[in-house]
Amino acid sequence: MTEAQIKLKRTESLLLELIPEALGSLNDNRLHKLDIIDIKCSRGRSDAKVYIDPASFSEQEKSEFLKLLKKARPILETFCMKEQGWFRSPKFTFEFDEQLKKAQKIEELFKKISKD
Repeated sequence: MTEAQIKLKRTESLLLELIPEALGSLNDNRLHKLDIIDIKCSRGRSDAKVYIDPASFSEQEKSEFLKLLKKARPILETFCMKEQGWFRSPKFTFEFDEQLKKAQKIEELFKKISKD
Protein backbone atom coordinates (compact mmCIF):
# COMPACT_ATOMS: atom_id res chain seq x y z
CA MET A 1 0.00 0.00 0.00
CA THR A 2 1.46 3.34 -1.01
CA GLU A 3 1.63 6.43 1.16
CA ALA A 4 -1.13 8.12 -0.86
CA GLN A 5 -3.43 5.14 -0.35
CA ILE A 6 -2.72 5.18 3.37
CA LYS A 7 -3.60 8.90 3.56
CA LEU A 8 -6.78 8.23 1.62
CA LYS A 9 -7.83 5.43 3.98
CA ARG A 10 -6.98 7.59 6.99
CA THR A 11 -9.16 10.41 5.66
CA GLU A 12 -12.03 8.00 4.99
CA SER A 13 -11.86 6.55 8.50
CA LEU A 14 -11.73 10.04 10.05
CA LEU A 15 -14.77 11.11 8.05
CA LEU A 16 -16.57 7.91 9.07
CA GLU A 17 -16.25 9.11 12.68
CA LEU A 18 -16.81 12.83 12.07
CA ILE A 19 -19.90 12.80 9.86
CA PRO A 20 -22.19 10.97 12.34
CA GLU A 21 -20.94 13.35 15.03
CA ALA A 22 -21.71 16.30 12.77
CA LEU A 23 -25.17 14.92 11.99
CA GLY A 24 -25.80 14.59 15.72
CA SER A 25 -24.92 18.23 16.26
CA LEU A 26 -27.60 19.43 13.81
CA ASN A 27 -30.98 20.64 15.08
CA ASP A 28 -32.95 18.35 12.76
CA ASN A 29 -33.71 15.16 14.69
CA ARG A 30 -34.58 13.28 11.50
CA LEU A 31 -30.92 13.30 10.47
CA HIS A 32 -29.82 11.86 13.81
CA LYS A 33 -31.20 8.43 12.95
CA LEU A 34 -29.18 7.99 9.75
CA ASP A 35 -26.42 5.38 9.84
CA ILE A 36 -23.30 6.00 7.78
CA ILE A 37 -22.08 2.70 6.30
CA ASP A 38 -19.05 3.73 4.30
CA ILE A 39 -17.20 6.67 2.80
CA LYS A 40 -15.19 6.62 -0.41
CA CYS A 41 -12.93 9.58 -1.13
CA SER A 42 -11.70 10.49 -4.56
CA ARG A 43 -8.04 10.11 -5.33
CA GLY A 44 -7.19 13.72 -4.50
CA ARG A 45 -9.54 13.72 -1.49
CA SER A 46 -11.49 16.63 -2.94
CA ASP A 47 -14.75 14.64 -3.15
CA ALA A 48 -16.25 12.03 -0.86
CA LYS A 49 -19.24 9.77 -1.39
CA VAL A 50 -21.07 9.08 1.82
CA TYR A 51 -23.05 5.84 1.81
CA ILE A 52 -26.07 5.67 4.09
CA ASP A 53 -27.87 2.57 5.37
CA PRO A 54 -31.25 2.45 3.60
CA ALA A 55 -32.71 0.47 6.55
CA SER A 56 -36.48 0.42 6.12
CA PHE A 57 -36.98 3.83 4.56
CA SER A 58 -39.46 4.26 1.74
CA GLU A 59 -38.42 5.88 -1.53
CA GLN A 60 -40.17 9.10 -0.51
CA GLU A 61 -38.30 9.19 2.81
CA LYS A 62 -35.02 8.52 1.04
CA SER A 63 -35.52 11.43 -1.35
CA GLU A 64 -36.49 13.66 1.58
CA PHE A 65 -33.34 12.67 3.48
CA LEU A 66 -31.19 13.36 0.43
CA LYS A 67 -32.70 16.85 0.12
CA LEU A 68 -32.04 17.53 3.80
CA LEU A 69 -28.47 16.29 3.51
CA LYS A 70 -27.88 18.42 0.43
CA LYS A 71 -28.93 21.48 2.42
CA ALA A 72 -26.81 20.43 5.43
CA ARG A 73 -23.72 19.60 3.34
CA PRO A 74 -21.90 22.94 3.86
CA ILE A 75 -22.48 22.73 7.62
CA LEU A 76 -21.13 19.17 7.72
CA GLU A 77 -18.08 20.11 5.66
CA THR A 78 -17.34 23.09 7.91
CA PHE A 79 -17.71 20.89 11.00
CA CYS A 80 -15.17 18.40 9.65
CA MET A 81 -12.75 21.17 8.65
CA LYS A 82 -12.85 22.82 12.07
CA GLU A 83 -12.70 19.53 13.97
CA GLN A 84 -9.57 18.35 12.15
CA GLY A 85 -7.98 21.72 11.44
CA TRP A 86 -8.02 21.08 7.71
CA PHE A 87 -7.60 23.86 5.17
CA ARG A 88 -10.46 22.41 3.14
CA SER A 89 -12.87 19.54 3.40
CA PRO A 90 -13.91 17.07 0.73
CA LYS A 91 -17.17 17.92 -1.01
CA PHE A 92 -19.73 15.40 0.21
CA THR A 93 -22.27 13.62 -1.94
CA PHE A 94 -24.79 11.40 -0.21
CA GLU A 95 -26.46 8.27 -1.48
CA PHE A 96 -28.17 5.26 -0.01
CA ASP A 97 -26.19 2.02 -0.25
CA GLU A 98 -28.28 -0.49 -2.17
CA GLN A 99 -25.55 -3.16 -2.43
CA LEU A 100 -27.02 -5.28 0.34
CA LYS A 101 -30.40 -5.47 -1.40
CA LYS A 102 -28.71 -6.40 -4.68
CA ALA A 103 -26.69 -9.13 -2.98
CA GLN A 104 -29.84 -10.55 -1.37
CA LYS A 105 -31.65 -10.61 -4.71
CA ILE A 106 -28.73 -12.42 -6.33
CA GLU A 107 -28.69 -14.98 -3.50
CA GLU A 108 -32.42 -15.58 -3.97
CA LEU A 109 -31.88 -16.12 -7.70
CA PHE A 110 -29.12 -18.64 -6.99
CA LYS A 111 -31.42 -20.48 -4.56
CA LYS A 112 -34.15 -20.65 -7.21
CA ILE A 113 -31.66 -21.96 -9.76
CA SER A 114 -30.35 -24.62 -7.39
CA LYS A 115 -33.90 -25.82 -6.67
CA ASP A 116 -34.61 -26.28 -10.38
